[in-house]
Amino acid sequence: MKFLLGKKLGMTTIQDAEKGARNVTLIECEPNTVTLLRTPARDGYSAVQVKVSKNRRRSVSREFRLDKNLGTEDVVKTMEMFPVGTFLTAECFSVGDRVRVSGISKAKGFQGVVKRHGFKGAPKTHGHKHDLRAPGSIGATFPQHVIKGMRMAGRTGGVRKTSENLHVSYVDIEKRLIGVRGAVPGIPGSIVEIQVV
Repeated sequence: MKFLLGKKLGMTTIQDAEKGARNVTLIECEPNTVTLLRTPARDGYSAVQVKVSKNRRRSVSREFRLDKNLGTEDVVKTMEMFPVGTFLTAECFSVGDRVRVSGISKAKGFQGVVKRHGFKGAPKTHGHKHDLRAPGSIGATFPQHVIKGMRMAGRTGGVRKTSENLHVSYVDIEKRLIGVRGAVPGIPGSIVEIQVV
């Protein structure tokens, strides 16, 4: 099992000998340190906790659950591979790996229903003067209150998102970079979790 914390840098284009120009998201992977091992006997689940320095004063740590994706024997082998103090680098990934990337999505503040949920809105004509981006009716005669889960205006983004089945198209061990094809959540500079599927 391969996993790492990295910093999203932004997008670029790389040249592939077979498929030509490919757009990828670059992720900088500073060396991660294994700081803690979770065991079923002590914690009730199996996990490896890794830490990376976000800047000189602040570090970020995350746990990668092992028991969700691996069998019992594989969990034991993985725990033996990552003793506390081990350094993990970008070389654990290779071109062609399928990965799952998680992070905090870009926050967009308070938004209306057209931007937040993709509502069509009302027509511009036929008696609709100020209804272009209005939500329309939100309730019924019964139960005489707004139903829970009703799609309405509110804060958009700024929540944890996971993108599945992204492909690693570029690995540069010296520069500590990996290039991933697909939608990586978060803004440039945010910390993301990369895990091989």
